[in-house]
Amino acid sequence: MNWVTRLLLPIIVVVVFLYATATFQVAEYQEGVKFRLGEIIETDFEPGLHFKLPFVNSVRLFDTRILSLSTPPERFLTSEKKNLIVDYYIKWRITNPADFYRATRGREAVAESRLNQIVKDSMKSQISSRTIAEVVSGDRDLFMRNVIETTNEDISGLGLEIVDVRIMRIELPQEVRESVYSRMEKERSTVAKAIRSRGEEQAKRISSDADRQRVVIVSEAEREADEIRGEGDARAAKLYAESFGQDEEFFAFYRSIQAYQKAFANGSDTFVLSPDSPFFRYFQSPDGQSPDGKGGSSAASAGGDALPAR
Repeated sequence: MNWVTRLLLPIIVVVVFLYATATFQVAEYQEGVKFRLGEIIETDFEPGLHFKLPFVNSVRLFDTRILSLSTPPERFLTSEKKNLIVDYYIKWRITNPADFYRATRGREAVAESRLNQIVKDSMKSQISSRTIAEVVSGDRDLFMRNVIETTNEDISGLGLEIVDVRIMRIELPQEVRESVYSRMEKERSTVAKAIRSRGEEQAKRISSDADRQRVVIVSEAEREADEIRGEGDARAAKLYAESFGQDEEFFAFYRSIQAYQKAFANGSDTFVLSPDSPFFRYFQSPDGQSPDGKGGSSAASAGGDALPAR
């Protein structure tokens, strides 16, 4: 047993050492770079187990997933010579591990520092050609696409790719914030006054048109009312005339009754009239004949025109 143990133990140690130094494993989200004495000799390994020569070859594995880079807020100058404080973040990934290693020696911190500077220069170029209103409320997607395209052109040799750049917050420096807000308030006030003036003009025009229509409608209504009233009066006069012509005595009696109703409507009135007045002829005789024998036509006329005296 002793010789078997002494024989197997070195073999096991050698196998473990060879497995540890002669193999490497590439995950699905990784890219591997094989070196020979510090020189890159192979890339583009498939995911899985691979072999290398111990002490001659070395391997570096790089994460090709999308990485995030948060930057401190930066100050930029607009086309109006106004300062803006912009807080943004960067999404990036490694696309060519060999170029990435040559440019940064495989250090992510170096890559992030260079990315931040290039993106900042691109942001400065884009913001310097825009006003505050265009940066804040303009076409933000177009603005970001321009930054991404410009940055990717500048880092084409670094083995990197900018996936996205997004602005999280835009603020004005305290020294210019009040002046900008004041100017924005004046601009909004001017727009509001213009809209209010147009509204008042439209209101006056609508009111004038409504008044004109009202006058026309009232005039037409009064004209139609006068016509209807005239037709009614004409028909009433015609009916009165026809009725008077059919029975003059009855018409005289009817007119006298109307005169009595009007004269004695208020029970406290006092009349100073002669008893022989034609006004009282139907009180003196049922047939309306006065003592002097005069007929009812003249009496009816008198009775119809009689007025009370107080």
